[in-house]
Amino acid sequence: MVRPGDGSRPDASARLGTSTPPAGARRGRGATANPAGRFEAAEREAFHDSTWESDEPLALRTQVTPERSARIIARNTSPDIPFDRSINPYRGCEHGCIYCYARPTHAWLGLSPGLDFESRIVAKPDAPRLLARELAAPSYRAETIALGTATDPYQPAEREHRITRGVLEVLREARHPVGITTKSDLVLRDLDILAEMAARNLVLVALSLPTLDPDLARRLDPRAPRPEKRLAAMRRLSEAGVPVMVNISPIIPGLTDHEIETILSRARESGAGRIGHALLRLPGEVADLMADWFSEHYPERKDRAFGLLTQARGGRENDPRFGHRFRGEGPYAAMIGQRVRLAGTRLGFAFGRMELDRTAFRRPGAQLTLL
Repeated sequence: MVRPGDGSRPDASARLGTSTPPAGARRGRGATANPAGRFEAAEREAFHDSTWESDEPLALRTQVTPERSARIIARNTSPDIPFDRSINPYRGCEHGCIYCYARPTHAWLGLSPGLDFESRIVAKPDAPRLLARELAAPSYRAETIALGTATDPYQPAEREHRITRGVLEVLREARHPVGITTKSDLVLRDLDILAEMAARNLVLVALSLPTLDPDLARRLDPRAPRPEKRLAAMRRLSEAGVPVMVNISPIIPGLTDHEIETILSRARESGAGRIGHALLRLPGEVADLMADWFSEHYPERKDRAFGLLTQARGGRENDPRFGHRFRGEGPYAAMIGQRVRLAGTRLGFAFGRMELDRTAFRRPGAQLTLL
C-alpha cells in the first residue's frame, strides 16, 4: 500500500511487464508496458522464444483505423473546465506522452492504455461533415469549441488524414470560435486559416510545453516535436497575429517543477501571452504506467515524485474531485500556483479565460434559405 505523502509505492513493473515487448521493439514509444484494458475478460502475456533472443525485434508500427461516428461534438458539464464542448478528430495519440490522462479511454475500445494507446490510432474522417451538420441545426448556439482536449489534433496521423484542417475549414466558414491545444508545430501548416480566424477574434492556440530539456522530452513525449520547435511555432503564430497560450502541463513533482520560471520566460520571448498549467494527474491505468516509466528511466526520482504528488492529492495518487484534480491542494500545490502567478505577472502574461467572438456565427448552409 502507498503510505500518504512518503512516496513509497509498489513497483508496477512486474505486473505491467507481462504484456510488454522487448525494449528494441518499443523504441521511440512512451509507455514501457502494454497492460490489458480493464474491461477485457482475459489477460495477455508476452512469450519470448529463442527467436526473440537471437533476432532484433521488429519495431512496433502505428496502425490508423477509421471510425464512423454519429456525432462529433462532445459535451461536458464539468465546473472546472472553461468550455462545454469539444472535438477530438482522433482516439489515441502517437506522440506517446507517458503522462497523458486520456490513456484510460483506450480501454473502452478493448485496447491497452499502454502501448496500444500510442500505436493503435482511431481516426474520424467524417468529422468535418458531421460538424457542419451539427452547426447547421436550428437549435445550435455558438460557444467556443475546444479542439484536442483528449488527444492531439496535430499528431503525426494528421499529416496524411488532414481531419483537423477539415474541421477548421468548417469553423472558419461558420465564423465559429475555437481553442486549440497541441504539442506540434504541424499547427503551422494551417496558419492561413488560423490567421484569418484570429483577425476576427475566433481562435486561441495553446502549445503544451512541460519541459525544455530535450533528453527528458524524448522520454516523456517521444514522438512530439522537440521543445525548441514548439517555441518556434509560438513565435510564428504570434507574428501572424494568432493569440498563443503556453500550457505548462503537466508539472511533474521532482522532475519538471524546477523549470516553471524558465519555461515561462522562454515562452514569453516567443510571443505567448497567456498561461495554462496543471499538476500531473494519474487517473486509472496512468498511475501504474507512470510508476513503471519512472522505474525504467529515473528510478532515483520515483519516490520523491510520488511523495510530493500524494501530498498534493490528499494522500492519494489521484484526486478526481472538481476544483482539485488539475491544481491539487496543500503546501506543495500552493507553492506551484504561487510560482506560476508570480512569474507570469512579472513577465506580463494575461491570466484567465480569453473571450472569443461568438456573435459572428453563421449557420452552415444558411445562405441557401435566401433562394
